[in-house]
Amino acid sequence: MKRLILFLSLCLPCLSDAAPPERLVIGAEGNKGVAIIDPADGNKLLWHHPIGAVHDLHLLPGNRILTQDGWPKIIEINLRKKIVWEYDATQTNREADDGKVEIHAYQRLKGGSTMIVESGPGRIIEVSSEKEIIKEIPLQLASSNAHSDTRLVRQLDNGNYLVAQENDQTVKEYDPEGNVIWEFPVPLFGKEPAKGHGPDAFGGKCFAAIKAKNGNYLITTGNGHSILEVTPEKEIVWKLEQNDLEGITLAWVTNIEELKNGNLRFGNCHAGPENPQIIEITRDKEVVWTFHDFKNFGDALANTLVVDGKRAEKLREILAGLNREGAEK
Repeated sequence: MKRLILFLSLCLPCLSDAAPPERLVIGAEGNKGVAIIDPADGNKLLWHHPIGAVHDLHLLPGNRILTQDGWPKIIEINLRKKIVWEYDATQTNREADDGKVEIHAYQRLKGGSTMIVESGPGRIIEVSSEKEIIKEIPLQLASSNAHSDTRLVRQLDNGNYLVAQENDQTVKEYDPEGNVIWEFPVPLFGKEPAKGHGPDAFGGKCFAAIKAKNGNYLITTGNGHSILEVTPEKEIVWKLEQNDLEGITLAWVTNIEELKNGNLRFGNCHAGPENPQIIEITRDKEVVWTFHDFKNFGDALANTLVVDGKRAEKLREILAGLNREGAEK
């Protein structure tokens, strides 16, 4: 009995910290929609808006969602489902003979401008709220592909841009003038590439990269089924591989977040209905929390956000009010 009490006293706080009751999940899946889900209530659907193809997702101040509706089009939508800002790359800042363009990454910057990354033209642009180009940086690409020049791109706190160049299977960091100051080709570790999207596919089609608190780079390798921690000197010092987590198979590893406690939370796409779509782990590769919802989402959940704390509580309160309004009409 003493051992049981000790076990519960040690483990229950951990479980509570891992999955706060107010937690909400926001997910974007192409041709299904962007949705807000309540994991504490059996993955109850709280909010949904249909969209087309999508790879990026942000929750902005005022609880507006920045996402996209098809590869060329970015939308900013409020919780009343009104589009308050949009950018269509086929119509804006383009000439008639400029060729095909797709967007797979964007970010609202601190000053209010929006960073947009155009695949095809191969450039990072920053546009004003009036959609005028403030800044333009050409990407340094080994070869260009309108569908896969990049996946996620983020402006860092120092103004640099960290770019997952999927087609080149390389992560590059650009300074504000567009110079490449760091790059890392995603290794295949002696394996042969294999086509497809699921667990049996393989390659180095990196989806995202972030700077860790310790100054290293955390890279999700997409169809490489892994996360790599790489030093500025390009040494791999930590790696999460496809079958490292008991009972879980990784497929297309997508967005990644380093939490305040050092844990990593990341997306697991195209892994099939038997595997979770969001996973949180410690650096010792212990699974802390998972999210699995093949009712509201499917096997192509491209990008997700997990909202906790006061922001989740406020968001839940607003959604409850909107749902009451809808019921009363």
